Amino acid sequence: MEITAGMVKQLRDATGVGMMDCKKALAETNGDMEAAVDWLRTRGLAKAAKKADRVAAEGLVGVVTNGTAAAAVEINSETDFVARNEQFQSIVSSVAKLALDADGDVVKLGEMPFPGSGHSVSAELTAAIAKIGENMNLRRTQAVSVSDGVVESYVHNAVKPGLGKIGILVALESTGDKAALSALGKQLAMHIAAAQPQAIAPDELDQDVVARERAIILEQVKESGKPAEIAEKMVEGRMRKYFEEVTLMSQVFVIDGETKVADVIKNAEKDVGAPIKLTKFVRYALGEGIEKAETDFAAEVAATSGVK
Repeated sequence: MEITAGMVKQLRDATGVGMMDCKKALAETNGDMEAAVDWLRTRGLAKAAKKADRVAAEGLVGVVTNGTAAAAVEINSETDFVARNEQFQSIVSSVAKLALDADGDVVKLGEMPFPGSGHSVSAELTAAIAKIGENMNLRRTQAVSVSDGVVESYVHNAVKPGLGKIGILVALESTGDKAALSALGKQLAMHIAAAQPQAIAPDELDQDVVARERAIILEQVKESGKPAEIAEKMVEGRMRKYFEEVTLMSQVFVIDGETKVADVIKNAEKDVGAPIKLTKFVRYALGEGIEKAETDFAAEVAATSGVK
């Protein structure tokens, strides 16, 4: 397979590794981008490619809480300019409120009547596209609830209450004091915004992702030339560290920098006056996982002007 300059640049942007190593990695993996990232990582040349390196979509994340229930939505636009538009912000706020009754179903949400319009959410977005002149998309939604307790939220760098680029929901089940529980939920939501956990505990992680991580670590250890017995212990040790980094309950609480989140929750039970269980969290970062095609602006200008 031909390895193009564009492929090499894409891998370099995702990993921060030099062009020649990226080209070699692509050649070794027959142009498979994901396999090339793993090839570089097994040789210690790159850390895991960060999703943020591939994020380019604009728009807003909206969150709404209602005591024991909350919802989050993401609506994308082409530019940040539209995200600052009052009409767009109003639409996202209204859709977030509707999402409380959509049960995390984005199709259902799109079909729900938009307040005061006489048509659906999807139709409202279509009308806004025609008026504002930029494409928009209702990308995703999620709802969270508890039978007894609170669901808290946090929006990082909010442009308005409940609207921003990172939105967090945290569900805490407890029969204890709701004010103390709410304060804990707010702190945990801020931690989640900063620490980016992938799951509450290891058994909730995507097992394909876990298997891939283990395979990469195993290859790294093999290349160290250690005896099999020591190599296996090294793999298990690194996997434990991996779980500590990506699972919420094992992470160090960013607010005090020393206590594990699991212990923070346990310690808070004294103030709350009852056992606490963190049942779910949602972390929406605007545009995560969306790849935006890169364009060569100079080439576009040249093509438009007819210059070669």
